[in-house]
Amino acid sequence: MRRNRRHALAATALFVGAVLTPVVTAGPATAAPSACPTSNPADKDGHSWGKTATTTVNMRSGPSNTLCIATGVATPNHVLDYHCYASGTGGTWTYVRNDSTGVKGWIRDDYLKDGGSGVPC
Repeated sequence: MRRNRRHALAATALFVGAVLTPVVTAGPATAAPSACPTSNPADKDGHSWGKTATTTVNMRSGPSNTLCIATGVATPNHVLDYHCYASGTGGTWTYVRNDSTGVKGWIRDDYLKDGGSGVPC
């Protein structure tokens, strides 16, 4: 009797352990976030330099705040050289070289003092 009771307790412990173990099931497939649409366009905008940002703003690896990483920062006292503009998240973006730091990246046009480049990429 004692032997059967031990087996019954062991079987119960295995069953309880199985019930308490979290079960991981595959849920519906979710789409991976889209990659940042990075590009390094040529300098097509030949207008004069001396462009500036309206505020301190991140320069990004592509024309999106949510998909693209910051590559640097532009401040109102930095001199920017516009290369061209393209459509992106939230409007149009200008690809710039920050002549004060040497960093290149995308800035949304509403953060540029004169509204950004007028030359499409």
